[in-house]
Amino acid sequence: MKVLIVGVGLIGGSFALVLRKHGIADEILGVEQSPCHAEQALQRGLVDRIVSLEEGMAVADLIVLAVPVDALPLLAVKVLNRVGDHQTVMDMGSIKEELCDAVSQHPRRARFVATHPMWGTEYSGPAAAREDAFAGRTAVILERERSAEDALEVVEGIYDRIGMQRIAMSSGEEHDLHAAYVSHISHITSFALALTVLEKEREEQHIFDLAGGGFESTVRLAKSSATTWTPIFLKNKYNVLDVLREHIHQLQILRKMIETDDVEGLNAAMHRANSIQRIID
Repeated sequence: MKVLIVGVGLIGGSFALVLRKHGIADEILGVEQSPCHAEQALQRGLVDRIVSLEEGMAVADLIVLAVPVDALPLLAVKVLNRVGDHQTVMDMGSIKEELCDAVSQHPRRARFVATHPMWGTEYSGPAAAREDAFAGRTAVILERERSAEDALEVVEGIYDRIGMQRIAMSSGEEHDLHAAYVSHISHITSFALALTVLEKEREEQHIFDLAGGGFESTVRLAKSSATTWTPIFLKNKYNVLDVLREHIHQLQILRKMIETDDVEGLNAAMHRANSIQRIID
């Protein structure tokens, strides 16, 4: 199988490494706008060649779209305009409603499989690509009924071979709501915590010396790329704002309990929060 990966960053580059590891791709081609990232992708062996989109689509069996979410809808339409009957197009973006709407009426819609592999790190770019990515994580497949059976077989077969669990969701709207609650809120909270500490603690050495494992794990996501996350927050703004309202409400409740020395209330709230362990574990 010849694979064309459009956007050879953390996600696209890791997917390339995993495809090689499992012997799924005979040749991997990359499309990359950043000359620096293109050079890194070649040096690390993520792709065999850097090509133009037109060159890659002329020979690829599978086209993987792994660009920032604000660029995905237009790119998907552009790719579907050129796709042939034997080719499959998939995306790996974390926002789905606008993308699914953009391709919904396209005459080649059946060649497209909308997916979201639920994996990532706080790092970005080809240098951050990892061979151990995706295994044991969940891959969301959206609007399965809109994709051709052979295209689904290609994409779902790959996710199965690399060790991902598959779940189906009926719409991009459903996906984006859940993603805001279990993924996007974690990142925006981490950014806010980092800004709070940087604002209040002026001695950087104190942050370094005194920050324990709890702080480090909580603020880890604040190292994530603004180029990646600004489009995600803005493209999913209504769901993000909804979850932020609830998060701020919960913080205000905890603040009031601390102000009033409400031991019973604090204990009850934290015991309720502990129940998340049952779901995560």
